[in-house]
Amino acid sequence: MIDELRHFLLIVELGTFTEAARRAHLSQPALTASIHRLEALFQARLLERGPGGASPTAAGAALVSRARAALAALEDGRRAVAEIEGLHAGEVRIGGGATVCTYLLPATLAAFRAEHPGVRFLLREANADEVEAMLHAGELDLGVITSERGEPWFDDWLVLVAAPGLARPEAAPFVTFGKGSTTRALLGRHFPGAEVVMELGSIAAVKGNVRAGIGVALVSRSAVEHDLAAGRLVVVPHPATPLLRPLMLVHRGVERLPPAAARLREMLLARPPSAPTRPEAPAAPRRARSKRRAR
Repeated sequence: MIDELRHFLLIVELGTFTEAARRAHLSQPALTASIHRLEALFQARLLERGPGGASPTAAGAALVSRARAALAALEDGRRAVAEIEGLHAGEVRIGGGATVCTYLLPATLAAFRAEHPGVRFLLREANADEVEAMLHAGELDLGVITSERGEPWFDDWLVLVAAPGLARPEAAPFVTFGKGSTTRALLGRHFPGAEVVMELGSIAAVKGNVRAGIGVALVSRSAVEHDLAAGRLVVVPHPATPLLRPLMLVHRGVERLPPAAARLREMLLARPPSAPTRPEAPAAPRRARSKRRAR
């Protein structure tokens, strides 16, 4: 039934038997026979064919999420057995936002890699909603995101930064991430009405444009430590900053983690990134306090 479930989900994802057969390297009659076996097992019609392609029936729609969960559980079991059987290998799939992947995870991942050189890594950069969805679908083992659930991992402080010498930084537009990121949500909440001049996909792009004097940015203090120390960026005082962004380690349950992922979780919790508990912004010049517009 495993292959049949995979074929069913492939048709749901691609929308046609033709494309699903091509992707599965099957003939269309063979794919159709596979779906007929699945429908016979569940004693229900699961897919409806029409001029626009194939779509799940009400019964098929009810099966989609459960089929994905079943295949994810099977993959978890396969990986756990392989690792326990002494292959000295395995795979860890972890996801997080741009700042997490660029600045907060690498040191621990490098230490883990040194300890377990046979383990394969898959690191996915994605926003919090995407990470949650991939965890639920079994596409990730661990995530580091801002969430209401999970295990506390790191208190990330966000500060406002600009290029040194930027004229009137209190009135400058914002360089920020696209909608859907936690930082963008915090920007909207604490700087309502902010003028956004750039929406970018990476922390490197945000910092590069801020260093060029395009505008100011709300970013993790951990992401700009070297820029601040080298004088390439400066902290812009503002009453709303620094902003706390608690980062959580999320997964589908400790008991469901394969051995390699379980070990990485232990290391992440034991070795969170080092940072000040709360970075102190420099005292605001009187002019900046009096003229900065509410955003």
